[in-house]
Amino acid sequence: MKISILGARVIDPSSGLDHVTDLHLEAGKIVALGAAPAGYTATQTIDAQGLIAAPGLVDLSVALREPGYSRKGTIASETRAAAAGGVTSLCCPPRTKPVLDTSAVAELILDRAREAGNCKVFPIGALSKGLEGEQLAELIALRDAGCVAFGNGLESFRNTRTLCRALEYAATFGLTVIFHSQDRDLAEGGLAHEGPTASFLGLPGIPETAETVALARDLLLVEQSGVRAHFSQLTSARGAALIAQAQARGLPVTADVALYQLILTDEALIDFSSLYHVQPPLRTRADREGLRAAVKSGVIQAISSHHQPHERDAKLAPFGATEPGISSVELLLPLALTLVEDGLLDLPTLLARLSTGPADALQLPAGKLAVGAPADLVLFDPGTSTVAGEQWLSKGENCPFLGHTLPATVRYTLVDGRISHTA
Repeated sequence: MKISILGARVIDPSSGLDHVTDLHLEAGKIVALGAAPAGYTATQTIDAQGLIAAPGLVDLSVALREPGYSRKGTIASETRAAAAGGVTSLCCPPRTKPVLDTSAVAELILDRAREAGNCKVFPIGALSKGLEGEQLAELIALRDAGCVAFGNGLESFRNTRTLCRALEYAATFGLTVIFHSQDRDLAEGGLAHEGPTASFLGLPGIPETAETVALARDLLLVEQSGVRAHFSQLTSARGAALIAQAQARGLPVTADVALYQLILTDEALIDFSSLYHVQPPLRTRADREGLRAAVKSGVIQAISSHHQPHERDAKLAPFGATEPGISSVELLLPLALTLVEDGLLDLPTLLARLSTGPADALQLPAGKLAVGAPADLVLFDPGTSTVAGEQWLSKGENCPFLGHTLPATVRYTLVDGRISHTA
């Protein structure tokens, strides 16, 4: 199919492009910006006057829940929700059932993602068998099956020497390892950030040091092993400072933050709403400001949804008995635009953190608008607003932003030159 997108404001953070022009797509690629190629006749034309065209968003953590947890979500439902949020490429973590530690599970996920056709899926393989932190998973087989990186989630390795050997092995083959740095012992039993709010509510706390102690150790192991590392779900200002120091020393490290950590603080827990129960926890206003500054400077180069859909019952128990996580990929672009509306980031910088930055962090073939690049893009209308939840596609309704009016509306999401979402 040949599609011409006419009159959009095209913003491509990777090249610095930001002006009104036309885009022409053919055979899944961008074939021209500006004038159409000689002999080109579009089979479909999109009038994009007043719309902004940007690279499709790249989300580094979207739990698809399949296989094993279809009551919470499926590959079809959650990739459809992602497309509605402007996402064209996403990474799914290895916590499935069975765990994503074999090529068979990776191939199943990729096959079902292709059948759904809503967006591109890049699996994250388990670093250890069963995520148990004892034996190394078969990383090369997983890489050959399509896994783009490897991690153990919040599950700690039982032995630091075993983790070190795993990193050295990954470094030997040029594999990327994703860390969720949280010290198991310091975090054990905790439900909220250790501070005045948790004390007032009587909730067991997780101190900031649960992140920084583990992060300091992990950075030293990265330096020793030489592995390429990505640090996911940072929650603290001191954690962001440790990443900045490591980058200044020349370590090959990148980082992301959950979008909700840039908006919410632990004060949201004051009414015991389980919708704000997340792991790692929401932290203080000072931490939020530190994370925002790190995003603005580029120390944190990626903003992700860290989408974790749950069935209704998972959030109905008393706070401590509920399952942590927020369903948010469907709102990724509109919700992120509140950071622009509030003057925290300019629009090109925000789009960079949502597309080019995450794509570069995991070396994914995504995140740019250029001739010859995949025609993965989002068209959104900055002159309208979205009421979150009016048309909800994710199976998980565990979202504290439902009912909020958010800036802009995603009008079209295109994957390989094919419209996967329209509104």
